[in-house]
Amino acid sequence: MQLILPPQNMIIQLDPHITAADKAAIEARIQELKYKATEVKTQRAHYLVAIGKADVDLRAIGQLPGILDIHRVSDDYKLVSRKWRVRPTVLDLGDGVRIGEGSLTLAAGPCSIESEKQMELIMQHLVDNDVRIMRGGVFKPRSSPYAFRGLGMEGLKDFHRMARERGIKIVTEVMQVSQVEEMHDYVDVFQVGARNTQNFNLLDALGGVDKPVMIKRGISGTIEELLSSAEYVFSGGNEKLILCERGIRTFETASRNTLDLNAVPILKEKTHLPVIVDPSHGIGIREYVPTMALAGVMAGADGIIYEAHEKPEEAASDGAQTLNFAESERLIRNLRKVYALRQELE
Repeated sequence: MQLILPPQNMIIQLDPHITAADKAAIEARIQELKYKATEVKTQRAHYLVAIGKADVDLRAIGQLPGILDIHRVSDDYKLVSRKWRVRPTVLDLGDGVRIGEGSLTLAAGPCSIESEKQMELIMQHLVDNDVRIMRGGVFKPRSSPYAFRGLGMEGLKDFHRMARERGIKIVTEVMQVSQVEEMHDYVDVFQVGARNTQNFNLLDALGGVDKPVMIKRGISGTIEELLSSAEYVFSGGNEKLILCERGIRTFETASRNTLDLNAVPILKEKTHLPVIVDPSHGIGIREYVPTMALAGVMAGADGIIYEAHEKPEEAASDGAQTLNFAESERLIRNLRKVYALRQELE
């Protein structure tokens, strides 16, 4: 009976000034060991991801000229694994806005961008409460083809202009590859929605941009599948990633989805990427959104993203899970109190 060895993965970080000769020597050595190497260049570093079955002494490779560091990673998702990058990733959006361990990032706004007046009211609400990121969709995936599907690129340009005037960063959903280039200059964070988490062509395209990407967990997706989606983007060259737990579809019908807060500590252990929680989609019932948002913070989330609107009952979409401004203001205060308590307990 032949023993089948599990894959042995190595992440090799190359010196940014490596010579062509040294790089060729490293690749030749990897090939001698019967490993397959994939080159990955990101905004921050240059890697070789090597996969094979032989048990290799890392020192035999790590001492070669041109190698900064080398790690063994057994996970299928390699570059996003915390096994090789122990220090957590913190994303800097500029102007003092950061996402990652060490702070609680809040993002709020409507499901859909509807008008300039609506944006003006919501942005003022965010400014008044020192929330620096606004969420809002201009391209909306809707279950019904007759539902409001967003204002498109013209709406995004207005969104960007008004946000810049007020010092607010924006996160909005990209739905297909053809939108990535035209949206690029008008977004701070690309959102990959739950229905597109395994749209691998889109993930590949986002690997080629120098903008943060927030990946929402698929409607019926596992934690491993979410991490694999992030691996697609990272391996394509983009390290600026955020993972979002937004609830999954289960047999339960009492809520829109089941917000899986188990995922937060598990993801924080498995990956170095920031993890945020979306309680609006997670439970889908307005009166329970604040409770689940607070629970998300205590579970260890690096941020909360939720839906807010001046008149949720008149919202073009998702009004049933959207907070009004009074509810939103109360939640923001409580989120910051709970985060301070979490810091004390840690």
